[in-house]
Amino acid sequence: MSQTPAHAAAHQHCQSLQNALQRLRVQGLDQLAHWGHRLAAVLPAGGRLLAAGNGGSAAQAQHLTAELVGRYREERAAYSAIALHAETSSVTAIGNDYGFEHVFARQVAAHGRDGDVLLLLSTSGRSANLLSAAMTARAAGVEVWALTGPSPNALAEAADQALCIDADSAATVQEAHLVAVHLLCESFDAALAGKAPAASAGTAPAAVRTAGGKSPRPVVSALRRTP
Repeated sequence: MSQTPAHAAAHQHCQSLQNALQRLRVQGLDQLAHWGHRLAAVLPAGGRLLAAGNGGSAAQAQHLTAELVGRYREERAAYSAIALHAETSSVTAIGNDYGFEHVFARQVAAHGRDGDVLLLLSTSGRSANLLSAAMTARAAGVEVWALTGPSPNALAEAADQALCIDADSAATVQEAHLVAVHLLCESFDAALAGKAPAASAGTAPAAVRTAGGKSPRPVVSALRRTP
């Protein structure tokens, strides 16, 4: 029986995701391990993770904060993680009074402290409200990480560190982002338990290793397709 157009499209979708995940596996694991180690230093010391996104990326960000406040797999302490888009009264009030561009930046100014981490998720890397949040966070001493679609993009450049998924569709990027979120949680839990591989223990990849774990300029890990 010949394939229907829908069947062929489904095969192509799965192949695109498989390709994106292979690039993540080969090129992105060191970055995620570094982020997990960094959170394992920040959160138990009383710092917090702030996270935000729009649409499907908002769901991914909230998934991450739920895993940190609750648990990923094994029982452990609860850690402070706030999904800014989930603060519906704040979002609507700020959007109404200041404009939608400021719905996250205003909350970062309220909740972010020097040494905290802000993770911003975007398939396009162009969302004005996320760019505004990144600038506000960096001015406050909050370390900014971006999980985006293909590079170059404005959000990756505005962040301290970025992991960029090279895929043709926003759906594939979001699916790869979910895997990245779970890998980040695994790395965080492993670092807390002292189970991480020695090669990754407590250090950033060579390209992002700087004093205090922060970069003086954006560092982008772009998961690029080979020619």
